Amino acid sequence: MNDENSFPVDSWLPHMRDVGKCERSLSELDLRWRMIESSAQMNCPLEARSILPIMAATRGRFSQLEGELVVNLVREKMRNAMAALTTKAQYVIDIVVRNLYERTADVGFLATDGDLCGFVAGSQTDAAAIRQRLRAYREKYTVYDDIILLDTEGRVLLRIDDSATLDCSRDALVRQSLASQHFVETFRATDLLPNRRAGLIYSRRMLHPQTGAVIGVLCLSFAFEEEMGRIFATHGDPQQHAKMLLLDGDNRVIASADPLWIPLGAQVPVNRSGQPALVMFAGRQYLARTVPSAGYQGYPGPTGWQGQVMIPVELAFSAAPASVLANLDAAVADGLLSHARTFCPPLFAIMKEAEATAETIRRVVWNGQVATAGQGGDGTRLKSILEQISDTGTRSNTLFAQAIGGLFETVLASRLSDSGFVAHLLVDLLDRNLYERANDCRWWALSPELRSLMARPEPTGAARMAHILRAINDLYTVYACLFVYDRNGCIIATSREAAGAAGYPAVTDETLQRVLALGSGQAYYVTPFAPSAMVDGQSTYVYHAAIRDPANDASIVGGIGIVFDASAEFLAMLRSGSAAGQNVQAYFVDRSGAILASTDASCKIGSRLEMAPSMHKLAAGSSASQVCIQNGQYAIMGCTASHGYREFKVSDGYRDDILAVVVESFGPVREGVVRAPSTELGRQIDVRNPHDFATFFVDGALFALPADAVCEALPAAHMSRASLGAGAACVGVLPLESGGAQTMTWVFDAAVLLAGEKTALDAASQIIVIRQGDRRLGLLVNKLHAVVCVDAADLVATPLIDHSAASLVRQVIKANAGELLIQVLDTPCLFEQVMGRTEPAPLLRIVPPVQSAA
Repeated sequence: MNDENSFPVDSWLPHMRDVGKCERSLSELDLRWRMIESSAQMNCPLEARSILPIMAATRGRFSQLEGELVVNLVREKMRNAMAALTTKAQYVIDIVVRNLYERTADVGFLATDGDLCGFVAGSQTDAAAIRQRLRAYREKYTVYDDIILLDTEGRVLLRIDDSATLDCSRDALVRQSLASQHFVETFRATDLLPNRRAGLIYSRRMLHPQTGAVIGVLCLSFAFEEEMGRIFATHGDPQQHAKMLLLDGDNRVIASADPLWIPLGAQVPVNRSGQPALVMFAGRQYLARTVPSAGYQGYPGPTGWQGQVMIPVELAFSAAPASVLANLDAAVADGLLSHARTFCPPLFAIMKEAEATAETIRRVVWNGQVATAGQGGDGTRLKSILEQISDTGTRSNTLFAQAIGGLFETVLASRLSDSGFVAHLLVDLLDRNLYERANDCRWWALSPELRSLMARPEPTGAARMAHILRAINDLYTVYACLFVYDRNGCIIATSREAAGAAGYPAVTDETLQRVLALGSGQAYYVTPFAPSAMVDGQSTYVYHAAIRDPANDASIVGGIGIVFDASAEFLAMLRSGSAAGQNVQAYFVDRSGAILASTDASCKIGSRLEMAPSMHKLAAGSSASQVCIQNGQYAIMGCTASHGYREFKVSDGYRDDILAVVVESFGPVREGVVRAPSTELGRQIDVRNPHDFATFFVDGALFALPADAVCEALPAAHMSRASLGAGAACVGVLPLESGGAQTMTWVFDAAVLLAGEKTALDAASQIIVIRQGDRRLGLLVNKLHAVVCVDAADLVATPLIDHSAASLVRQVIKANAGELLIQVLDTPCLFEQVMGRTEPAPLLRIVPPVQSAA
């Protein structure tokens, strides 16, 4: 475990009020332990001499554990906070880069448009028709706010923004575009967009349709501010604590979720390492996380751009306490907590250390109570000390349990929040991607050359169309295939040269009728997600648009189909959004739960994902997260329903609700993990005929031995494995101190003696050393319980037992007014049985009744 010196707790603790409160409570307990130790030294030094060293060691362990608990509470809260910031910062840059990747393809395609190139070359002079064509493009690709055609001198030949008055641009991007064979990406102030602080323009040179000479430049102006506003509005912090930013390579803010708080143009401190550190901005301390672009499809994004999220440190840990556990079934909560080693190693280590320390305290008190059983005088003073130790130990256990529960809540709440956010990210990536597909099919259906060749077929028309489709497919690599077909549904040309048109069946009658019924160039049709021969039988969407006669828009001469490479593209989306942990799986499913894509190789496309009914009914754009059992594993599931993007799935008439689901697994379901029934003993006030018993657990049942038959209890770890050769009950030997000399005694497994089942050793396992005259033996038990004084009237003979035969249990204690039965082991019979002299009578097994959870 890491100590306090290895982590700057003092820097963060003032901002974590709940942890600070816990630290103060732990400090008070430490003081209480010291007072008990001092009291024992002053009041009964002789009687307490055997327990004082153990008390000092235990107090030291508690003190160390307290420090480790506080450190890990702070560390885990910090880790969760940084993880949330990282996810959001990654989203900012990833979603921007994926969007801009599409722009690089768009400008490359549009710059080669025959009509546009003819207009810039001067061979086509109908400016109104060209402006209408550009507006038709913008109507489909609403991410652009202006499209500009320039000649080689930078003169504006045509643009769709009627309010712009620029005649000639002097911007260097004109020369750069003319000299480059690729697109040019420009983000800064420019005379092309005079009323903006900065514009994002994608430009590419245009070539003469006949000679191939450079004749001008096409500029696409991306609606940058509007798009960033959408991102921030959709995925920003609802409480407005954390602020999303987009930074340039100089760490200057180029987009801000709250410009009044963190203004545009400000240079801000960054944190690319992801390590927790405070940064200062405008006189205020922040937690920050900065994430550079990882690129997409080989496109790195604008040079130096980074996503960043900043949150004032005083607000970073101010969320209301989570209440996840209160809403869970007790068995699920306990089972999930049993896998703490998997999802939170510090939590697991603290739990185990606290359990071991608690068992030490229990054993100290138990042994002390056994030693003082039936004594008065000085023994009474020691009993008082032991009661204080027991009470303080209980308080310590309670406080540690609360702190561990709080840490558990923090971890679960963070995972639940992350799963919902990642699911939201995934479905947003899907909607944004498919938005482009709906645009592409409609725009390519307006291709003048495709329209002309379809309306007036030529001998080489199919080859020319195939060449056009291949050129498009080379730019837009998200498609498995593009194809055109006539009014009869016969495929004429495809972009997959190897297969050829003859390799594909005709378009189905249903699809053909849907396409022929499309009322305008804005309309499109998408086939349901299903296997397609166009993509080797894999399931996908095919986007269709009508190709119309260039002389008569009302006349449909065929259609174009674009086959989305769903298998590869969906998987890439899911992996990009769910790569935070190796136990995380992500899915796209429809409303019925049918799987469209999955990172889990064992889940077939089309099979059903088990989900809560409420998740199937989520409203568009809504998210939900829950702890569940998934495929025999404890898991957290986050789900978001698709909400569309811009007009896509919102106002364009197309509906196809997809759910993004993220499942993080923590380990297999533990059978039989239930909360133990209450075995707390009520104190008897009037005991006329007292008998002292030492109680303990064996295989979940409560047993007792007469206190005068017990020497002491020792940790099971002190035992050496050995076998007497007389059966499975003998499990080892235990060294004992007797009169300054060391002796050995055999250890027998109580669970084997009583039920024929072996005890599973853990930190709570103990060995009770019992005596009969000069003989000693060790009894391996699961856990110590208490030392109690009961009235003889509460001792009753065990029913249904032949008391003439050897029986390990001859009596039971009726504790708590008879609600709890404790089986009393008969010491002489136990010694006789383990020595193999007699056969035991059948044992009546009594298990405590299940009461309210402890």
